[in-house]
Amino acid sequence: MKILGIESSCDETACSVVEDGKIILSNAVASQIDEHRLYGGVVPEIASRRHAENITATTKKALLDSGTKLKDIDAVAVTYAPGLIGALLVGISFAKGLCLANNLPLVPVHHIAGHMSANYLTHPNLKPPYLCLVVSGGHSHIIEVLDYTKFHLVGRTRDDAVGECFDKVARTIGFEYPGGKHIDAAAQLGDPTAYKLPKPKVDGSEFDFSFSGLKTAVINIVHNAKQKGIDIDVNNLAASFQKTVTDILVEKTQLAAKTFGYNKIAVAGGVSANSSVRKGLEDMCRENNFEFFAPKLELCGDNGAMIACQGYYDFISGKRADLSLNGIATLPIDKISI
Repeated sequence: MKILGIESSCDETACSVVEDGKIILSNAVASQIDEHRLYGGVVPEIASRRHAENITATTKKALLDSGTKLKDIDAVAVTYAPGLIGALLVGISFAKGLCLANNLPLVPVHHIAGHMSANYLTHPNLKPPYLCLVVSGGHSHIIEVLDYTKFHLVGRTRDDAVGECFDKVARTIGFEYPGGKHIDAAAQLGDPTAYKLPKPKVDGSEFDFSFSGLKTAVINIVHNAKQKGIDIDVNNLAASFQKTVTDILVEKTQLAAKTFGYNKIAVAGGVSANSSVRKGLEDMCRENNFEFFAPKLELCGDNGAMIACQGYYDFISGKRADLSLNGIATLPIDKISI
């Protein structure tokens, strides 16, 4: 079975053909990073316009690279939530047109479920149930994956997502957007114990995250140093920040795993490409005799393959949408109703 996956929830126009939920036949991505870098972050209006300009060519490339024609496609899967509403609507509208013109089933896919599915493409033997930490520019969640299409939200961020925190800290210490990779590189050269940073907690919600206070602490360190004419060791600050984030993520994930009785742990999302986060989770899993799963680096960010993969499992479970499908900017993964 071949699924065409379309992803346009943020600033990547992506399309992929995946066979049987396991084999990537193509994975085309039109990135907008260079343009959004000029503004220090994603500009929603620009993102929507670029999706509209790129989506036809990206889909054609995905079909061409896979050696597949539309008549060979069994269904079209598209991200419908959550994300930037204008960006989502471009992908949804295009997918609707494809399905209407070619008499194909339309499968709505939740973006976070897609990120978790990237692990099935990397680890074909991974099967639910397991616990997954999803960390990206817009999301920070701990999720019980009960089945391929059934999820329970254990913990979430109460303010900033961890990827957003990385980008804002990076901008504060002088790195360009997107900042995560620059902090990761600088941290390799720094002392992670040089700065003592807070690990905010949410009272009464032991599995929830809060990164706003950590971000503010770094900003205050930089601003206070500038006011006093003191130089900041960027590498040390990057290393201290990255270690603090890693410790928070690892501690919460370990607590959830032990509380709910999981010995299979996965990570997904753009921040899962961070070397410190990966190593921290891997070390924790080894110490506890847990199995650890992480996507290939090229599947950590937004891509069409993850949507096609999740679309396969949604399709065989009977999930469909008609032409009234709309985009939803915010939708918890355990509140999926379609």
